[in-house]
Amino acid sequence: MNKIIRFIPLILFVALGVILYRGLSLNPSNLPSALVGQKMPEFALTQLLKPDVNLTEKDLTGDIKLLNVWGTWCVYCKYEHPYLVDIAQSGRVALYGLNYKDDRIDATQWLKDYEDPYQFSIFDPLGKLGIELGVTAAPETFVIDSKGFIRMKYVGPIDGKVWKEKFLPIIEKLEGEIKGETAL
Repeated sequence: MNKIIRFIPLILFVALGVILYRGLSLNPSNLPSALVGQKMPEFALTQLLKPDVNLTEKDLTGDIKLLNVWGTWCVYCKYEHPYLVDIAQSGRVALYGLNYKDDRIDATQWLKDYEDPYQFSIFDPLGKLGIELGVTAAPETFVIDSKGFIRMKYVGPIDGKVWKEKFLPIIEKLEGEIKGETAL
């Protein structure tokens, strides 16, 4: 019995090592989201550039759209911004912003300085909508279908490779679903 007790620290050390090693192989951008397959949460916030305009989840219905969570304090948001401009100019999907835990004046200036790719940006200074969406950091991007259901959540910056590998397949699938509905 005494000999077995001596090996307990070694067994615990090995078990902890296995758990930590497993964690190194996980991709942090593949965080599961309980909202995938759910309707966009209800909200009532103002538009970033037009503080007198109130927005709700109903303003995000219609075609396939991307909701990009961004902030002026976010280094990776600046990295992905040119890609977002290209996506918006392509016209394939509507791009909306969620300005998360930011200052309105700073965010407005940022969009003037770097070009505004968004149809509009929702201003979420306290992060309430971000919390409802399960946002852990910025940037994060949600694919929302034409009926207002969240179909994908991506954590991290979008670039050309991510766009082709992660976003285009789901967008093509949603476009196919829309064509199938109109054919009926």
